[in-house]
Amino acid sequence: MNGAAHRVRPLVVAALGGNALLHRGEPLSADVQQRNVAVAVKALAEVAMDCDLVITHGNGPQIGLLALQAAAEPSAGPYPLDVLGAESEGMIGYLLEQGLRNELPARNIATLLTQVVVDTDDPAFAVPTKPIGPVYTEADARRLAVERRWTVARDGDGFRRVVPSPEPRRIVELSTIRLLLDANVIVICAGGGGIPVVMEGNAGIRGVEAVIDKDLSAALLARQLAADALLMLTDVAGVARDWGTPHAQLISTATPDELSALVFAQGSMGPKVTAACRFVQNTGGRAGIGALAEAAAILRGDAGTTVRRVLHPAGADMSSRP
Repeated sequence: MNGAAHRVRPLVVAALGGNALLHRGEPLSADVQQRNVAVAVKALAEVAMDCDLVITHGNGPQIGLLALQAAAEPSAGPYPLDVLGAESEGMIGYLLEQGLRNELPARNIATLLTQVVVDTDDPAFAVPTKPIGPVYTEADARRLAVERRWTVARDGDGFRRVVPSPEPRRIVELSTIRLLLDANVIVICAGGGGIPVVMEGNAGIRGVEAVIDKDLSAALLARQLAADALLMLTDVAGVARDWGTPHAQLISTATPDELSALVFAQGSMGPKVTAACRFVQNTGGRAGIGALAEAAAILRGDAGTTVRRVLHPAGADMSSRP
């Protein structure tokens, strides 16, 4: 175990993809999200039976919805993305915390609003790439881009609003997360990648217009907590070679070097592979990518894609499942 010396149980950081909580094409309703959260908490509760657990989550659909709701009252002006990010952390955290308390009534669970520092000169601010909100037709997306001064881009079969996604550099509430873990609390934090902020010397902390990639923040959090495993849980079975073709094969195990030699979609699997490789290379721990409902099996290495610094048996090539 590569965690803190005093830790008795393995520490797992589990990152829930936005599409795992709100599937593509589903209505952005509270009822739909609560049904999906019910599936999520059952999977997470199984992991928490044997491990200390920190949970992060995506917020792309939710923060986009909040932005649309805010825009419905023009006199209020556009709400900044950092404030909307904080709102989404509270909303999704509430649903997850309530569900986990029902599944694990003997455990203490806390949702923590989490600020994540980014660089003011990050080039991502000039090139928005992070999709948020609902999927639009091309005609509607182009119209909204003009009306609301959005940047839009293709996402699958449709178009979505895209916003800057700078690199996460530091987690402001890291010491608080450690205190909660030391008290045997399941922590829900860094939702949506965390609330994006910059440090301004004596002026302190200031929020910025961005949405941080949840997977990259999860990898940073897992590394700084010296976690034993990082799980990235989504709505697909794992990382696939030749994805989207008749020859697609699930990659069951791989090293960071092997995955880095392949190309993955930057809007979906790319950030997960990057986050997994960063965590494994920097810590020697292991990462798993796969379907949310199979979280415990992914942690055991029985499902999804496992990323290790060295594969077992030693020297084995990247292995696949059909």
